[in-house]
Amino acid sequence: MQYALLIYTPPGYADSLPEAEREAALAEFLAFTDDERYVAGGQLQPTETATTVRVSGGRTLMTDGPFADTKEVLGGLCLIEAADLDEAIELAARVPAARLGGTVEVRPVVRR
Repeated sequence: MQYALLIYTPPGYADSLPEAEREAALAEFLAFTDDERYVAGGQLQPTETATTVRVSGGRTLMTDGPFADTKEVLGGLCLIEAADLDEAIELAARVPAARLGGTVEVRPVVRR
């Protein structure tokens, strides 16, 4: 089954890490992407670059910035293949942000 790992971090959290810790976290994440269960993923640009789109009354409405104002922001995502939720959680715990002040949300992907 496929799961999305949604990686939330405080804004600018990587910039607040000492350089050695930031480099170690990057190396750890790159090793994670070598796991055969890793399908795809990517880091997102900062929330300041977001555009929120809504359609109301047939009109497309756009606003600058993210949909919600929160303490943590969606910084990236990974798509993984795991046998079950326990295995997905095990993989989520390997994402460096999970131990560096962030949160990783694990969500099953709907297959149609």
